[in-house]
Amino acid sequence: MRFIDEAKIKMSAGHGGPGCVSFRRETFIPRGGPDGGDGGDGGDVIIESAAQLSTLQDFRFRRVYQAPRGMHGSSSHKAGRDGENILIRVPVGTVIKDIDTQEVLFDFTEEKQTWVACKGGRGGKGNSHFTTSTFQAPKFAQPGEEGETREIILELKLLADVGIIGFPNAGKSTLISRMSAARPKIADYPFTTLTPNLGVVEADEHETFVVADIPGLVEGAHRGVGLGHKFLKHIERTRLFVHLLDGTQLLEDATAPGDDQLNAVIDQFIYRYQAIRTELGLFAEKLLHVQEIVVLNKLDLLESDPALVDRARTALRQRINSIRGTPPFPGEPFVISAVSGSGVRDLIFTLHQEIKAQKARHAKATDGIPLPNDERMRS
Repeated sequence: MRFIDEAKIKMSAGHGGPGCVSFRRETFIPRGGPDGGDGGDGGDVIIESAAQLSTLQDFRFRRVYQAPRGMHGSSSHKAGRDGENILIRVPVGTVIKDIDTQEVLFDFTEEKQTWVACKGGRGGKGNSHFTTSTFQAPKFAQPGEEGETREIILELKLLADVGIIGFPNAGKSTLISRMSAARPKIADYPFTTLTPNLGVVEADEHETFVVADIPGLVEGAHRGVGLGHKFLKHIERTRLFVHLLDGTQLLEDATAPGDDQLNAVIDQFIYRYQAIRTELGLFAEKLLHVQEIVVLNKLDLLESDPALVDRARTALRQRINSIRGTPPFPGEPFVISAVSGSGVRDLIFTLHQEIKAQKARHAKATDGIPLPNDERMRS
């Protein structure tokens, strides 16, 4: 199924039914008086979040939604039937924006949240409501009010605890398939992943977290280069980034004798690392402040040369910390092989601990408990 993460729709609530003009006429009751009933209310358009949905696919085929109108009032004070509400279901993580102003109208962050997008018009009052002691035979009634009409943009942003970012072909899809039960398309060419993938990671016997594999970024992504900013929005909600670097160049180049070759490889790592961070900052500056863990992937073939790996890790660790300006996680940059699974379990443990720490800090903050300057797990 094609992944659709944006759609434009038009919604109209039902108009209210008009009130009735009627007079009671029965044998032996010559002055029965007005008995027109009220019109029914128009139906509302309601949007609800549903956990079982993962895409805005349905809105490719239907873009206009019209709620039923209220029915006319009738004689004998009979009110018209209300128009039925219509329910539009969207995935959790959908943001509703006004099509003209781009104002965020509602953000669905939990399952079964509801929002009345368009309110139906009220039914008009029948002529029986307008009688007075001096005006006992009104021959008019209220028309029903018009229902609201609105055009909106639906924008889906994935909800995940961890977002895996990095250049194309860094091994993101392989890593998420190793960490979770997700089975994305995997191949040895760039832009294999054309849609974000979500996976649930079992961190402990009864604890899980959600990881998202974000399609590869390249320089200029914030302007639409490569896959562009089409998927950058899907990492705005993540608690933590795994910044994946392809370590095959270390295998190919750094095995040559001399430190100059190793330094050249580290420079290439840093170039790619800074390029991704630049794209994140240009898209949304707040992304530069999201906690991240740097991971070197595809180093299973260098297990026989641990000294080289340690030298690379030490050099890379120093450069990354100076760029990021925050203390590193213990063991960062992590060295893994997503193919063999080497080092992945330690990475999962660290991710899980940091997610729990962030949730605990958030819970304390919402309870009004002051926090220390830094509660993060650091060396």
